[in-house]
Amino acid sequence: MPPHRGRTTRRPLQVRARNRVRSDIQNNHRRLRIGRLFLVICLLATSVKLVEVQVVQAGAISEGSERQRRNDTVVNAERGAIFDRNGSPLAISIETRMLFAQPSVIEEVQREEGEDPAAYKREMVAYLVEVLGDAVDEQELIEDLFSDRSFVYLVDGVRPSQAEEIRSQYPEIGSEYRARRSYPGGELASSVLGFANWRPDEKKIRGMQGLESSSNDLLAGEDGLLVADMAEGSRVVIPGSSHVVEPAVPGSDLVLTLDSDLQFVAQQQLTSYIEETGAEGGSLVVLEAETGEVHALVNDQTYDPNNTAVATPEQLANPAVSNPFEPGSVNKVVTVAAAIEDGLLMPDDVLEVPGSIEVADRTISDAWPHGVESMTATGVLARSSNVGTLMMADEVGEERFVEMLDRFGLGRRTEVGLPGESAGRVPPREEWSGSTFGNLPIGQGLSMTVLQMAGMYQALANDGVRIPPRIIDARIDQDGERVEAPRPTGVKVVSPETARTVRDMLRAVTQDEPGQRGTGSAAALEGYQIAGKTGTAQQPDPETGGYSQVDEWITFAGILPADDPRFVVAVMLDAPDPGTSAAPLFRETIDYLTQRHEIPLSPEPSPIVTLTER
Repeated sequence: MPPHRGRTTRRPLQVRARNRVRSDIQNNHRRLRIGRLFLVICLLATSVKLVEVQVVQAGAISEGSERQRRNDTVVNAERGAIFDRNGSPLAISIETRMLFAQPSVIEEVQREEGEDPAAYKREMVAYLVEVLGDAVDEQELIEDLFSDRSFVYLVDGVRPSQAEEIRSQYPEIGSEYRARRSYPGGELASSVLGFANWRPDEKKIRGMQGLESSSNDLLAGEDGLLVADMAEGSRVVIPGSSHVVEPAVPGSDLVLTLDSDLQFVAQQQLTSYIEETGAEGGSLVVLEAETGEVHALVNDQTYDPNNTAVATPEQLANPAVSNPFEPGSVNKVVTVAAAIEDGLLMPDDVLEVPGSIEVADRTISDAWPHGVESMTATGVLARSSNVGTLMMADEVGEERFVEMLDRFGLGRRTEVGLPGESAGRVPPREEWSGSTFGNLPIGQGLSMTVLQMAGMYQALANDGVRIPPRIIDARIDQDGERVEAPRPTGVKVVSPETARTVRDMLRAVTQDEPGQRGTGSAAALEGYQIAGKTGTAQQPDPETGGYSQVDEWITFAGILPADDPRFVVAVMLDAPDPGTSAAPLFRETIDYLTQRHEIPLSPEPSPIVTLTER
């Protein structure tokens, strides 16, 4: 009978069972193949990773493991010292330690050992006070050790031997390397030296001011590296495992041109004279005539670099190189030197000098009222005649005058090696007005520092060759080898003959002859020919925009001795009492110089020359 439409014919049970078994076997085989494939893939992946770890990453893993076992310690380089020209120390470094502790750890350990933490900490405080004495504050130590902080610094500036003694008794107290800068002379030459402080972020001393800052790279040296192995699972260094990877390179010592004794005496003289004259400030510089070396550079305000926390900004400054001023009549040598060099005048040439002169829209007068006077060229300089100087300047001409200013080094830094140096200012030609050439030759309308002023007269003292001043004489490297600092190249300003002629003319400034007296007679020193020049310049008045009728800069620059120059001394006083001269202070300084350097007396006194024909 044919099957019924719409119904499905079912297979026999035996057939269905055989098919099910066959299907299960196939599924098992498939799962087995997939499992084997997965196992092969895992084995391949493991093999690849093993190769990567053992071959590719072996170095990095080994290095990481080594880092975990290694303790790196910076070996601090010793900072170089600073000495004066005679070997006296001006700045040295002293190694110290900073003590620290972990109060919470001390507390925990003492409790674990069944001890009284408070009693133990009090014992520690008592011991620290016993060893360190007045260097610590007992109450502060108690507050630190009894605090709940995990880490505290206890005391700084501890001597290494004291730190070792303390740690041998109380290992819980740790110590960190420190160093401090010491200045044996206190305030001596502080404006030159500056100061250096320990920088916790750098873990070394860094110069912050003065030569300590500008010469920091030379003084600092290069830190080294000490490596040691640590016991596994701890921070304990294995004894005997330490070895130096990079040795520290000590900084170089610096030898300055300064003379500490002269610096000290000049500082006292300047400070005393400023008090005597009521000046608001002042500076003094001593240069060696032949070399331009700075033997002394002093300012009225000083500070102790051992304790800079109390220093004011004014004390930290160095006005002798950073504060320019209008020099007044000391600048008249520029005009005179140009006139002599170009053969326009001779020292005994006579000029008919009126009491005043018109320059553009200005009337310029001498410091004293007079009619037409017959003055020699030397007399114009010695009596400091503004009118006579401008008559000479008119002969020299503007272009030649500007060229001579440049030769004398005005309007540019001396590059002495001290930070913050000012170039002063000479107005560029495009800024000149009709009356500018009535100001510049007499020392108004331009500015210079005391160091620049000294440099001008050094050129005259050195037969017309200006040697830029310098204050670093040499460095001494880590091997003890002395390396001379580069010597500046000389600049020819005028011929030797002109320089000697101008020096001879400047001798008349200090002559003290009735009716033929120079403006700087107070600078004369018995037994020596002294050449120099006084200067007075009105200070700008910020309220009026013009010049003050009260405040002045008083200057003096001179040469010792004029017949055989050894030293140049430049002085500036800021707003002293009316009528003050800087010449007496110059005389005090050169008097000391003659004794210190046993300078022979001049073979003969300066000749008395005619300044004004009567």
